Amino acid sequence: MEEKVYFVSDSHLGSGADSRDRERQLCRWLDSIKDDCKMLVLLGDIFDFWFTYRYTVPRGHTRLLGKLAELADRGVELHFFIGNHDMWLFDYLEQEMGAVMHDDPEVMVIDGKRFLIGHGDGQGHLDRHYDLLRRVFRSRLNQRLFALLPPSWTFPIANRWSESNKRRHAREDTLHYLGDEREGIVRYCKERMAQEHLDYCVFGHRHTPLVRELKVDGGAAANQSTVYVNTGDWLFNRNYAVYTFGGTLELRDALPAAR
Repeated sequence: MEEKVYFVSDSHLGSGADSRDRERQLCRWLDSIKDDCKMLVLLGDIFDFWFTYRYTVPRGHTRLLGKLAELADRGVELHFFIGNHDMWLFDYLEQEMGAVMHDDPEVMVIDGKRFLIGHGDGQGHLDRHYDLLRRVFRSRLNQRLFALLPPSWTFPIANRWSESNKRRHAREDTLHYLGDEREGIVRYCKERMAQEHLDYCVFGHRHTPLVRELKVDGGAAANQSTVYVNTGDWLFNRNYAVYTFGGTLELRDALPAAR
């Protein structure tokens, strides 16, 4: 059986009345890939909010956590690129199931191919307000102060902020491709392409399933093309990306396996 690497993002579990159904669908999809999955790459915002307390585990998500642990026990290599909603996972998945945690985009060599992989928030620096907010959220001091608050306070605050943020983005019509110059992730990928050779760029965050060929005029990637894939989401879509060893990277619809 051909070995494969699967990429998925933005299920935002914990958000919306259908969160439990989304979790069940995600678990059924994970069941459908377990026999040929060599590596599973979670591209962030899998949870709509998470904060890893020292002695407290947030309620919910037990189906997904159990399924991820099962995959890890089968020898599947787990990678988690934190998103802007679950950036405070810290070492929970690492300690519980050996997942490799990534704070920022990284180049991974898979089957001899160079993959630039990340969640995608803050890339391209098109939103200076968010750049500042991101630094605040990632501050170790602020994280320690936040940890002093009880979960009964922090989770309602975070949930209200999250829902407000999603409504704002929906109003701004950001669920559609805006063009290379207005897409922060694409701008970031092209900047990296000018510095080094990349075969694939795989990101989430934008909730827009997309496959696009990127080219730059000069630098390390001159006269070469790189395939950019955005894995979409599991709020409005049910998409994922899969790379087959010895083959190519594809964007697919998970709905048949998720039903």
